[in-house]
Amino acid sequence: MQASELFLKEAQQTFDVIVVGSGISGGWAAKEFTERGFKTLMIERGRKVEHRKDYPTEGKGPWQFPQRQKVDNLLIEEQYKVQSKSYAFNDATKHFFGNDRDLPYSTEDGTDFRWFRGNQLGGKSLTWHRQSYRMSEFDLNANKADGHGNDWPIRYADLAPWYSYVEKHAGISGNTDGLAQLPDSESLPPFEMNAAEVSMQKQFAEHYPDRPMIIGRCAHLSQTTDYHLQHGRITCQARDECQKGCSFGAYFSTQSSTLPLAVATGNLSIAVDSIVHSLIYDEASNRVKGVRIIDNNDLSTREYFANVVFLCASTLGSTQVLLNSTSKRFPNGLANSSGVLGRYFMDHNYNARSGGILPGFEDEYYSGRRPTGIYVPNFQYEPSRYKKHYARGYALGGSANRGSWKGAHNRDGIGADYKNSLTTPGDWYFGFYAQGEMLPRFDNQVTLHPSKKDKWGMPQLHFNVSWSDNERLMMEDCAEECEKMLKKAGLQYVSSEVSLDENPPGSAIHELGTARMGRDRKDSVLNGFNQTHDIPNLFVTDGSAFCSSATVNPSLTFMALTVRAVDYCANEMKQRRI
Repeated sequence: MQASELFLKEAQQTFDVIVVGSGISGGWAAKEFTERGFKTLMIERGRKVEHRKDYPTEGKGPWQFPQRQKVDNLLIEEQYKVQSKSYAFNDATKHFFGNDRDLPYSTEDGTDFRWFRGNQLGGKSLTWHRQSYRMSEFDLNANKADGHGNDWPIRYADLAPWYSYVEKHAGISGNTDGLAQLPDSESLPPFEMNAAEVSMQKQFAEHYPDRPMIIGRCAHLSQTTDYHLQHGRITCQARDECQKGCSFGAYFSTQSSTLPLAVATGNLSIAVDSIVHSLIYDEASNRVKGVRIIDNNDLSTREYFANVVFLCASTLGSTQVLLNSTSKRFPNGLANSSGVLGRYFMDHNYNARSGGILPGFEDEYYSGRRPTGIYVPNFQYEPSRYKKHYARGYALGGSANRGSWKGAHNRDGIGADYKNSLTTPGDWYFGFYAQGEMLPRFDNQVTLHPSKKDKWGMPQLHFNVSWSDNERLMMEDCAEECEKMLKKAGLQYVSSEVSLDENPPGSAIHELGTARMGRDRKDSVLNGFNQTHDIPNLFVTDGSAFCSSATVNPSLTFMALTVRAVDYCANEMKQRRI
């Protein structure tokens, strides 16, 4: 297919499917529909990004940037005040982050929020951290078991075959660990722990057998299969430059994985720089007919039409579209007869950490820049294991590293002796950070601001979200437990901190909820197949569908939910029920 045929602006035809968004969920939806023969239009609000060609900083060393990849403070203040808080933001990656000045939002007095944006073809699949874990039966049963939130309308058995399906394609490295609270994936060989981590793993196994430490599972090709080679993807080089874009296709992204296969079918069209203002709803047939677009560059308007619409625009993007789509039947947002659209917002609670010096291992070091760390799955995964003073639990991420010349700017010294010291490795450090669950709460809400508009004339999103006492107590307990674990394992100079006040919701970039699934249409927006209860041909398959956050990184579940929803929708279309 020629580029002129693939990318369009005007379109007279009615497509079989419109997919709004091109990130992890949107890429999968487009691949699955086009491979089934459906003419599909993918709509992306940002610019076109072509694999390999549009990774302008890939391979450039820090010394090749004016300030060694540091972004000028004035530029941060004027354009990237929020985006600069991301772990992945620097001068080599800022072109994949939104401009805060052009993407305003508002917060309720007394609350704060961080909204990280990646408006380009591929979305945040180009900058995600790629940690990939399945949710468990315990996760999907948690709301029912302890009464926080509504019951998920699906269980692990519903997702398991779809997890396997997406894992084989995406490529997930990791071990077979045999843990009830963390189901095993279809895995490529794991990345290796270093000697210090292996020692810590043995210490925890002895002192805390209910808290197994494993190597992290990540969407990187640790070993290339013939299947991946056929798609132009090769083995991860362990450069740790992933957020610049990866021409090797070694980590899963829309550009490297799902988009090329969708394009190859000849059934895909793409509209970039196209802001979805709202959905076109026909009350007589109770169907969505298409989408209204505002051009990102010249602010002109146009419409696209389809028989089915899949919203994959991110939790907040999809919710904004639904809230901005009103009718006589749905005055408070499309498919919102339940009134819960925008409510039950969740993020992950990464706000405790602890670490210390690990004595010994003076003759040990490591090579490469491994794309994952160690992981301790949630060990409070069912009500009988909860602490008495808060509900749910947390997982732990971490790693062991040895001091190097990079930390020398904090070390006193001068002259030849100081220079020679830079060639000598320092002490080993081992640290944990929390990956805690956030409870679904009715009061954590996203709405449209009644008067503030963005550059396209659309209402800004307004956030009234905050951490609860449950999240605060969880992080305080996590910091205390980590200190105990590290001291028991023989670490010295152990310290810990809790940082909820410094890191408001949104900081983990794992936005979830706001258009949740449910068994009862009175308290949920979607059914168990991500289909809106109210409108049969409208689906939402990003993080907004979540009923609870669990503790695992959510992107692998986005993938599984999306392909499962496409399979269901395709069958419904063939049976002419949609």
